[in-house]
Amino acid sequence: MKPAFESINASVDSAFIVRKFTEKKFSAPYHFHPELELTLILKGKGKRYVGSHTDDYFPGDLVLIGPNLPHCWKTDEDAVGNSVSIVVQFNKDFLGEDFFKRPEMNTALELLNKSNHGIQFKGGNAEIEKRIVSLFAENDSFKKIILFLDILHGLSKEKKIKILDKQNYDTALSKSEKQRINEVIGYVVENFQDSISLKEAASIANMTIHAFCKYFKRVTRKTFMEAVNDYRIDFATKQLVNTHKTISEIGFDSGFNDLSNFYKTFKRKIKYSPMVYRNMFFQQE
Repeated sequence: MKPAFESINASVDSAFIVRKFTEKKFSAPYHFHPELELTLILKGKGKRYVGSHTDDYFPGDLVLIGPNLPHCWKTDEDAVGNSVSIVVQFNKDFLGEDFFKRPEMNTALELLNKSNHGIQFKGGNAEIEKRIVSLFAENDSFKKIILFLDILHGLSKEKKIKILDKQNYDTALSKSEKQRINEVIGYVVENFQDSISLKEAASIANMTIHAFCKYFKRVTRKTFMEAVNDYRIDFATKQLVNTHKTISEIGFDSGFNDLSNFYKTFKRKIKYSPMVYRNMFFQQE
């Protein structure tokens, strides 16, 4: 499945959009849009995908995503209750083209520029979370802008952050090439737990298989199957430490239809067997 382009129609009465989503499972597919996005998870758990990065998310997860960076939150199958998030979407020039270029806005501009790779805020964000909840509830448009600027200011001061999508190929590609590679990664994100077809991936990129393999390696510095296995092994490591499933179950759930291949690939990437990796984690508890 391709990452869907999301068209966000901001109200003429608002400089940005604040929405609250309450769903049994987050339904947004792997998608992208030209607006920046600040997402706070209030309830729910699962996997977060931002560009080439994957990680678990839990309540309190707070992420700022830059323009056209594909992303989605996939709810765990065993999650109990509704999944709830507050999402703020805005253009970089929502207060005018030169607003963030003023000297007083240097730290905020640096934050917005870093968001091109996705930022997770890992510190204690209780106060900022309260402000984001208040932002959704605020009806006065002027107060809303002041509150949002206060939130951006607070985030720009946060020291405990994690840059999510560290691959730097994106900035070197043309717009059409970014679209092409995003569509291929979207196909991988949506299908790595099932069968993945090199032929299908090449078709999505509108290339022959041979040309696609060369292109993908040049852009990502990985073979296509190496990239697929990165998603599968990352999923497997999270399952090993967060579930009580058997290693065989985890191997199949991660998209490997051959357990010997799962063991061999896991050990090559992680340096330990799945069982040793699981035991090492629980010994640290």
